[in-house]
Amino acid sequence: MLKQKDKTIPLSADNQLKTNGSQTLELARKAHERYLLRLSHDDLNEALDYYIQTIKTSPEMPETYYRLASLLFEDGQIGIETAIEQCKEALKLDPKNYNAHLYTGYFLKLAEKFEEAEKEFTKAMKLMPFNSARARVVLGIMLLQKMHNQKAGFVDFIKSVYYMCSGSLMILLDYPTMRMLYKNFTDNFSVMAYKWTGNILQKFNKDSLAVKTYDIAAEKTGRNELFYEKIGDVSLRNSAPEIALDAYKRVLQSNPYNREALIKTATLLQTHFEERTDEAIDCYTKLLDLEPDNSRIYYELGHLYVNKKDIINSINAFKLALEKDEDNPFYHNSLAFALLQAEQYDDAIEHYQYAINANPDNEWTSIVCQALGSIYLQIKENPDAALTLYQTALVLDPNSFDAYIAIGDLYLDCDDLDSAINAYCEAIKLAPDNARAYCKMGIALWEKDYIEEAIIAYNKAISFNSQYDIAYNNLGVIYLDGIGNTKEALRLFKEAININENYALAYFNAGRAEQILLHNTVAAKYYQKALELNRISWDLTEEEIMEKIHSLFEV
Repeated sequence: MLKQKDKTIPLSADNQLKTNGSQTLELARKAHERYLLRLSHDDLNEALDYYIQTIKTSPEMPETYYRLASLLFEDGQIGIETAIEQCKEALKLDPKNYNAHLYTGYFLKLAEKFEEAEKEFTKAMKLMPFNSARARVVLGIMLLQKMHNQKAGFVDFIKSVYYMCSGSLMILLDYPTMRMLYKNFTDNFSVMAYKWTGNILQKFNKDSLAVKTYDIAAEKTGRNELFYEKIGDVSLRNSAPEIALDAYKRVLQSNPYNREALIKTATLLQTHFEERTDEAIDCYTKLLDLEPDNSRIYYELGHLYVNKKDIINSINAFKLALEKDEDNPFYHNSLAFALLQAEQYDDAIEHYQYAINANPDNEWTSIVCQALGSIYLQIKENPDAALTLYQTALVLDPNSFDAYIAIGDLYLDCDDLDSAINAYCEAIKLAPDNARAYCKMGIALWEKDYIEEAIIAYNKAISFNSQYDIAYNNLGVIYLDGIGNTKEALRLFKEAININENYALAYFNAGRAEQILLHNTVAAKYYQKALELNRISWDLTEEEIMEKIHSLFEV
């Protein structure tokens, strides 16, 4: 007789769901425990996902509700009342569940519903009289809190001492608590050992070994937030911004709302990776979730939007910063700059004036005076008001090179050449090796018909900056139109073009020189190039260039 084959009895649908629920609940417990030990956001998210999955597949498991409530509350996703409701849902499923009473009492304690909380802790102690250490300790602490917040008698104090002392003794019989304490101790000891080793290596300038130690520590202990932040700090100190940025991003992978890592990442992106503006904006946006009333975050966001040329958002960000700190002169100055880009000149003037009146620092306020002076000169066409502001800038900062240059430019525009030359001389006294000051002086001297002095000024500018294209072009103009040395002028124009291949004015002047030398075909090429580039720079009028091109074909 043949032996009958063993038959596998299939699970029913309900049994299958219970099995799946038990499996996901166990995975949730493990992730929850890892989170309590390491405080990793990845573990938190994993535990939340498994708890939610367990509720979906097996909604009859009470443990899922109070554990999920504790994590959601800690992560700030639900409030105390919702957490209490979730715990009471667990009690409906199992009224004799020790932990459900314990968690319910804990949240009632946080809500300062002390009478209700005490009832829940008492029920928990009755259910497990010899393993109620946690309920006793928390109840003892709660009674002290109750005494502090409300009028309580001596009896509450005695009960508090009793529950705390008995709870402390019973911890020795509470296996889950002792197990967590042991794991906590071993984990903390391991973390402390790696930190100590890394610190010693850093003190002996062995930063590369310290980084390797921290990298191993992150892998072994799972404390990514702690050790990758250390790697980032060490790398930044050793001028390795790419490695530092990668390390801080690993911290944020573990906890996207790690405040210190967000600040360090944003600052690093602003100082070393200016092209990655959107990433820095994302960091500051997350910081706003943590600190919605921090005006400095809006201020930094405003500057990032300015870099992106997103003027509307930059204005809004600076205005929000001022809503939080309405008297801050730096915020007024930045808002004024953004309004200036939006061509809202009157509003910009108002905020610049506020910043100047606040005057937090003479040197800084001097710069703001110059910015406001430029608006009055270029936009409002009021040179008198502009001059007053430039002179105020010098009163605030007598060593302001830029203020003297601005005064010189104003006088040059007004054809007051002697005053312009005097202002440029003062700038040169402050910065005797500054090429820009000599170039400005050269323009004023050329306008004054001091040709030899202008040539000296331009040669000085070139000696201090051999790549100064404007100085080469302007000196070429003097040789072409002032001295008549066409070949030397052409050499200088070509030098300007070599330095700056998009310099329309230099191409135009080179065309003029070639035309004088009767090299009309070459001149035409220069004029055509000047015409193309001028549509971007607008150094000349198109009519000027076209007139020169037409003159090539005149008989």
